[in-house]
Amino acid sequence: MQQNNNSSNFNNKKIKKKKQLLNKNKLLEFDHRIFGKKLNLYHFQNESPGMVFWHNNGYIIFHELEKFLRKKLEKYNYQEVKTPLITDSIIWKNTGHWKIYKKAIFSTFSENRNYCIKPMNCPGHIQIFQQGLKSYKDLPLRIAEFGICHRNEPSGSLHGLMRLRSFTQDDAHIFCTQEQILIEIENCINMMREIYQIFGFKNFLVKLSTRPKNRIGNNEVWDQSEKNLAIVLKKLGITFNYQVGEGAFYGPKIEFSFFDCLNREWQCGTIQLDFTLPNCLNLFYIDSKNERKTPIIIHRAILGSIERFIGIILEEYSGYLPIWLAPLQIIIINVSNKHTDYVINLLNIIKQNNIRVQADLKNEKISFKIRQYTIQHIPYILICGDKEIENNTVSIRDCFGKDLGNMKIHDIISKVKKEINNYNIHQLGR
Repeated sequence: MQQNNNSSNFNNKKIKKKKQLLNKNKLLEFDHRIFGKKLNLYHFQNESPGMVFWHNNGYIIFHELEKFLRKKLEKYNYQEVKTPLITDSIIWKNTGHWKIYKKAIFSTFSENRNYCIKPMNCPGHIQIFQQGLKSYKDLPLRIAEFGICHRNEPSGSLHGLMRLRSFTQDDAHIFCTQEQILIEIENCINMMREIYQIFGFKNFLVKLSTRPKNRIGNNEVWDQSEKNLAIVLKKLGITFNYQVGEGAFYGPKIEFSFFDCLNREWQCGTIQLDFTLPNCLNLFYIDSKNERKTPIIIHRAILGSIERFIGIILEEYSGYLPIWLAPLQIIIINVSNKHTDYVINLLNIIKQNNIRVQADLKNEKISFKIRQYTIQHIPYILICGDKEIENNTVSIRDCFGKDLGNMKIHDIISKVKKEINNYNIHQLGR
């Protein structure tokens, strides 16, 4: 019997070790940090722990995500703003953040004043709301910002793009009336789902985080806030789990999480319902009876952190980005030097169509060039030789090196522009 137990324990250890090895190999294969170096996207340095040095390729991805989100902000009637990176600590004390987050806030002194580098954007948006008298006709007021935030995270918790000290939130705050709460939360969720589905994320984990021990506001307000969030989730048929005690200090929140290639969970979108900060800060608007009323604030972020979301999609897509996000969308290569003029002419035509394109005119073997750009995950490789010049076409290969045959240049441009405009991810097998 003892022998069987020993054998069983030995086998279990072997299985566990094998799983660990598989996970390690999978991590090496899919880890966004590997792609960051391989695709020349970004790097980190010890002199700025948890802060990204974006290279041109990586910043193109960053910029394209912002551009994409701006279109969605316009569709859902948001106003984009920009607030200061550094503010007097009195603002953070007034909002209650100083008491709860003091250890995570970077601060500095100047002229006998204590300044904070903002860890979040809501106090700045509240300052904007307070400028000028607001009427019920001004609500809902949806304020959005791509706000750079800094948090003093422990160095041991930093993890590539997933956990940083400096990051950009696609943040927004909706100032609304009591009657507008449910429809505004529903709009936030619909906006989130619309965006996630464009990236191919159809399955995500949803949690409703309830009141923490350290909080402001009375239980009656918390009861109503938690109830409102649950009502909308149930109405939309979204399955969710309660996460007891994990809400923000000022209100409960809905969290949207994704899983990476190693099944690790990463939080992205959040929606937080806040009855308490508006009361603490004496925010008000004038209602239809010409009386003062306190607005409600809905805090929401969709990607959460743009940097983290880039890390997630790098791993999710194994480094093969959809063409609209790809830093370089087309590379044109010549078979030999005699095809150079034809390549340069194509390059200029494609550039005029606002497609990110380059030409490789180096005198190297065509097989080497194809392999080089396939490894770099360039969406389309256009090859120009004698046959292509004769027929006024190009030979085209996709990011996996698959031969797609010969096409006229105007057909390629039309195809690529359509894929870019439709945020196409079909190349990735989705």
